[in-house]
Amino acid sequence: MIKLDKTDLSILAALQQDARISNNKLAGDVGLSPTPCWRRVKRLEKSGLIARYVTLLDAEAAGLPVTAYVHVSLDDHHPNTVAAFDRMVQARAEVLECYAMSGEYDYLLKVAARSMADYERFMSHHLLRDAEVQTANTSFVLKRIKYTTAIPLQEVVD
Repeated sequence: MIKLDKTDLSILAALQQDARISNNKLAGDVGLSPTPCWRRVKRLEKSGLIARYVTLLDAEAAGLPVTAYVHVSLDDHHPNTVAAFDRMVQARAEVLECYAMSGEYDYLLKVAARSMADYERFMSHHLLRDAEVQTANTSFVLKRIKYTTAIPLQEVVD
């Protein structure tokens, strides 16, 4: 793990809020001149702490108002079974996130859809047709209470 000081944390906090911030503005906000600020950002990128820069879209505004979380159990845990399921999930654009889980289910998927009918098509034509899938249990999001992609930086400081 890279050693971080308060200035690094300030840079990371600012970038998590606005990845498009100019280097000059960022430098001013964290109390550095532009060149040292740029060097710090490059060091954070090179370390892998800054994984990438993205634009976050609003799914509902993009026409995908249905969000579902799907708990999936596979028939078995043979490496070929797991690999085949992983490939299927990677190929499906409506699957936004997929996690291998401990506990009752093997995977947790986050799925976005235009409608309940589209979600049902995904389930019946793709997920449940997959030979590896034993069961799938879906919960639909009724209302988003909190959403953030920002890592809590106060937790990374000793």
